Amino acid sequence: MKVPLLDLKLQYNSIKEDVEKAMLEVARSQMLILGKEVENIEKSLADYLGVKYAIGCSSGTDALLMALMALDIKPGDEIIIPTYSFFATAGVVARLNAIPVFVDSNPVTFNIEPSLIKNAITSRTKAIMPVHLYGQCADMEPIMAISREYNIPVIEDGAQAIGCQYKDGRMAGAFGLMGCFSFYPTKNLGGFGDGGLVVTNDEQLADKLKKMRNHGMHPKYYHGFIGGNFRLDALQAAVLNVKYPHLESWHEGRRKNAALYTKYFIESGLAEAEGILEFNEKNKVRLPKPVYKEINHRNYHIYNQYVIHVQKRDELRQYLGEKEIGTEVYYPVPFHRQECFKYLNPKDEQFPVANALSEQTIALPIFPELTEEQIRYVVEMIKEFYL
Repeated sequence: MKVPLLDLKLQYNSIKEDVEKAMLEVARSQMLILGKEVENIEKSLADYLGVKYAIGCSSGTDALLMALMALDIKPGDEIIIPTYSFFATAGVVARLNAIPVFVDSNPVTFNIEPSLIKNAITSRTKAIMPVHLYGQCADMEPIMAISREYNIPVIEDGAQAIGCQYKDGRMAGAFGLMGCFSFYPTKNLGGFGDGGLVVTNDEQLADKLKKMRNHGMHPKYYHGFIGGNFRLDALQAAVLNVKYPHLESWHEGRRKNAALYTKYFIESGLAEAEGILEFNEKNKVRLPKPVYKEINHRNYHIYNQYVIHVQKRDELRQYLGEKEIGTEVYYPVPFHRQECFKYLNPKDEQFPVANALSEQTIALPIFPELTEEQIRYVVEMIKEFYL
């Protein structure tokens, strides 16, 4: 049985007519940059996320870059980030000649460990940038307490987390000074190419971000500051406007599939429960745990990725590939081990959790259209590997 890591054609086929109609309308209008389609998705997502302002942009990476530029980050400024994330989190900091300061991960959520943030703060710290990894909120309560105590702004990297909720019911992206999202096609809300979003409740920042995405220009050909070409295409926005009404049901599909994985892993004897840290004879697979599951918020964990912690990870991945099961490793090299950050002289032993995650985690298929039969087959093949 073939089980791809992701099959976007299944989603596309379910909304094909509406998507193609929306794209054709944009093509006929020849209003291709910004415009009403962008304004519509901005309004929808601002309302959905519970923020005042949403600014569409060219990618999730550019959303992060814009947020840092809006804070006037200068060379030598320090930005605290998790060492275990997609490269953009660190890359945007380095592009501004600022210094990414790496912090280890929490072993249950895989997100930044809040208790380690204070030790990373110096007089040069200008922002804290937690990542809501795999569709689960970072622990924002202690992070925001640190932000208030030290008067350091928070920029949330929610690229994988649009629609996930924290224990108080607030959405990812609605806590910090700014929140950043990606519309890369593999995301829960994905376009037909690159796209991104910055959200904020600060009117002055929102105005600055709107100018920044258009080279800092206002009025036309007058530039109060240097921005960039960070505009969101109308075609991408049109696709997002069609997809957005389906977002909740797609979240629920992923959550249902995650629950099925938990059920079959426990029934198979490979796992005891969600979030157990130790490997043993009864717990060969560590399952992801929605930490605030006891709080009844339906969209808490949106499972952009379903990542398990396993023994013999690389051998297991090869075996699953032979069984035509798609997998991925997110992420095999944490930032402190990346060649491009050697100049920072990070100490490998300071990041034991991130090191373990990079060596022992694997992502399984979780897309909404996945069938129960496929999920059962994946678990059966993993059990077969370990027997």
